[in-house]
Amino acid sequence: MQVWAEVRRRVLAGELSRRQAAAAYHLNFRTVQKILAQPEPQPSRQPAPRAKPVIGPFLSIIHEVLDDDHLAPPKQRHTARRIYERLRDEHDYQGCASIVRAAVAAYRQSQAEVFVPLLHPPGEAQCDFGRAEVIVAGARHKAALFVLTLPFSNARFGCLFPRECTEAFHAGHARAFTLFGGVPTRISYDNSKLAVTRFTGPNERRLNREFLRLQSHFAFAAHFCNVRRAHEKGHVEGGVGYVRRNFLVPVPQADCWEDLNTHLATACQREGGRRAAHGSRTTAELLAGDRKAFLPLPLSRSRRDASSWSLSARCRWAASMATTTRCRPATPISP
Repeated sequence: MQVWAEVRRRVLAGELSRRQAAAAYHLNFRTVQKILAQPEPQPSRQPAPRAKPVIGPFLSIIHEVLDDDHLAPPKQRHTARRIYERLRDEHDYQGCASIVRAAVAAYRQSQAEVFVPLLHPPGEAQCDFGRAEVIVAGARHKAALFVLTLPFSNARFGCLFPRECTEAFHAGHARAFTLFGGVPTRISYDNSKLAVTRFTGPNERRLNREFLRLQSHFAFAAHFCNVRRAHEKGHVEGGVGYVRRNFLVPVPQADCWEDLNTHLATACQREGGRRAAHGSRTTAELLAGDRKAFLPLPLSRSRRDASSWSLSARCRWAASMATTTRCRPATPISP
């Protein structure tokens, strides 16, 4: 548009002739005439879609079959070949299979779910549990691996517990916040029973009392992913595997659970020197940005703060791995 306006101005003002304008701007003489004939270029016209005499009458059937497949079991959905066979046998289709494959591919592409890269501001976290085998006091256990990650700085925290339970859930948060030096402003979770009692609406959940105590004590905001949308907290999904592959291989051995968690915390802190992919700053440098956005750690509990006392008691239990009625010690598994 800029060249169009400049050519019109200079030619109409008598600064250039039409042939001089064509030479100066490397345009065809006819193009210069077209520019002078109208004040702005005409919008480009989309070519009319090509007629599809063979597959056209069957497109609605193909689309209906593919839409109905969303309700079918994933392993029993139509392939392009099966759709071709049904069109041939049930609807007297006379075309070839390749035209059907192209129509199926085009419709699936037009209906594909589009993913937008997530932006993670400083101060946000993601949390999840995984599994890992460990050897404690000579016995092999399948432990619960608590992982909390900070997507902005790529920092990770992990700790091991005999079982995945409320006490371990609370203790994992308390340990992570202490290691990171603050409380994330927002933490993303899946819909675990450790937090969600039941769904009360399409995007509404009733949270259990113990999770509300945890949230009230540390004052962070909680975000719960949509059902079967683990990619919404993909950083911690990958973080669980990263911690397991890099910090727990070979299978770690220790005399007690606390020694295992000391080893794991040290390994997580060593990650501060790693640089992000295609980045110039290290994890430790980015973590400083996270810390600026963090909420402060709550003050020490007081006698008047019953919820704070209860939370602290749970954290102390999970750290020492004592036996309670709500969370039993892990059962050793055979080597």
